[in-house]
Amino acid sequence: MITQTAKFDIRPVTSTADNQIFLDIPARIYAKDPYWVPPIQSSIAKQFTPTNPFLNYGKLQQFITVSQENSQPVGRIVAAVNQRLIEREAQNIGLFGFFECIQDFTVAQALLDTACKWLREQGMTVARGPIDFSTHNNCLFLVDGFDSPPMVMMPYNPPYYPEFMERDNWHKAKDAYAYDFPLDKPLPPEFEKAYRIACKSGVNFRPIATKGEAFERDAKSIYQLFNRAFAPNWSSTPRSEAEFLEEAKDLRDLIDPDVFPVAEYNGEMVGFWMGLPDYNIPLKQVNGKLNWLGILKFLWYRRQIDRGRVIAICSLPEYRRKMVPLALIYLGMQGGKQKGKPYKRAELSWVFEDNFASRKLIEAAGGKIYKTYRIYEKVL
Repeated sequence: MITQTAKFDIRPVTSTADNQIFLDIPARIYAKDPYWVPPIQSSIAKQFTPTNPFLNYGKLQQFITVSQENSQPVGRIVAAVNQRLIEREAQNIGLFGFFECIQDFTVAQALLDTACKWLREQGMTVARGPIDFSTHNNCLFLVDGFDSPPMVMMPYNPPYYPEFMERDNWHKAKDAYAYDFPLDKPLPPEFEKAYRIACKSGVNFRPIATKGEAFERDAKSIYQLFNRAFAPNWSSTPRSEAEFLEEAKDLRDLIDPDVFPVAEYNGEMVGFWMGLPDYNIPLKQVNGKLNWLGILKFLWYRRQIDRGRVIAICSLPEYRRKMVPLALIYLGMQGGKQKGKPYKRAELSWVFEDNFASRKLIEAAGGKIYKTYRIYEKVL
């Protein structure tokens, strides 16, 4: 199926050459953007191989757009059906993701229309996105806060993307926020007090293990906690333990244990603060390729890392009375500020706008909203 217009063609990705065009499009879109961080191409390509676990419960179709005038690629999109999401929400919700487009509304509209047409053919009645297969992967469009680079594993896009969505009659499904934490200001004394109360209550705190069987045990415990604590999250779908452990292994060498404390009670993990150094700083220098030269550049520029991202603060509900969430914030922040650490600021992201319990806690710790992200929906 090739959709033709006066200026460009849209076609499904059906060959190795098409797939390479798909992978190369972001570099063209962001060629002059000082904040964009090229993703590792091999990691993106891996998601479109037959071994992707998503294909066990979902299906997808990649599309690319090519100019008729000069044969240059001008956009891409992926339409996907996540059966787990459909079962969870009891609604035929289709997804679009991996969206990139030049600053031309006609191209954007054609891409979105093509994805929606494919989703309708699969029996979907609502389209939602951007979501790259699931909210565990890359998702959300940045809609406010374009004056600074994204932190590790956070989305980034040109300001005209949300404008195109509104112009094409998509509506806001939900917003999410990124919070800025300057590390030169002390936490309110209630957080240290909460840590002492938690310790007296029998809660034990330690850094996450990063080696051998101990790492695998901790990764499995975190997986169980994720499923128990975050299962009710909007648009979230469960991952298998194998999927989660594969992702954890990819991140193991990037962990700084001092900013990744875990909480235990009677030997069982009951909470964690998941912090990561902002590896976008060295990744920006490798141009999306971790070949031998890219690895050398990564190792060299990682010394410039001076900020970190807090991906999640998790505690089982029954341990909140033991002050575990506040204690984890205290330990995570203290770990980032200790002597010898390079961190000057941290970002906690992302938090849905209606997650008032988490937002209240984050704001009490001094976090300030500095970026806003959005997921859109459209009735098909």
